[in-house]
Amino acid sequence: MFYRPEDGHGLPHNPFSAIVAPRPIAWITTRAKDGSENLAPYSFFNAVAYTPPQVMFATTGKKHDREGTKDTLANIRDTGVFAVNIVEYGKREVMNLTSGMWDKDVDEAEMAGIARAECQEIDCGRIADAPATLECRLTRIIDLEGPNNRVAFGEVVGVHLRDDCLRDGIFDVTSFQPLARLGYRDFTHVTDVFTMLRPGES
Repeated sequence: MFYRPEDGHGLPHNPFSAIVAPRPIAWITTRAKDGSENLAPYSFFNAVAYTPPQVMFATTGKKHDREGTKDTLANIRDTGVFAVNIVEYGKREVMNLTSGMWDKDVDEAEMAGIARAECQEIDCGRIADAPATLECRLTRIIDLEGPNNRVAFGEVVGVHLRDDCLRDGIFDVTSFQPLARLGYRDFTHVTDVFTMLRPGES
């Protein structure tokens, strides 16, 4: 099968969301200028550089109570900071609950019973028991083709690692099984890890 996206695919559901998979999930906490808190997951997310460490996430669509965007990006535009919390398999249901199109005055963490803690390098909350949290300062927001498609880049200025996820000096993802998005309504989690050396390594 071949199709041109501008012509449509003719399938019951859009296959594009399932092709690039699995995708890690950024469970992003932000704080508005008025001090209100927001928490939402984004699966168009990844790390993009080592030195300095940087991440990106993309947001698509908009909410009825935000002008051309969603709460997360609106807060980041106003404050210049955000925190990326890594989602573990055990938190899949509460993560899903926070993905709803809640009104901007709804505190998703409080609604879902998620404990928060303060970040150290930025004025923002974080998920207290997340396996890892990346404290980020916004570096740029880029408008993409299409309505309400934007990507935000941030420099990681602080890193929290949960102690039980460190084993023999390594951040061990099998200890918490990161949740990932597959597409459609499908998800997966990391349970098996194998090691390969690059050519020339020993």
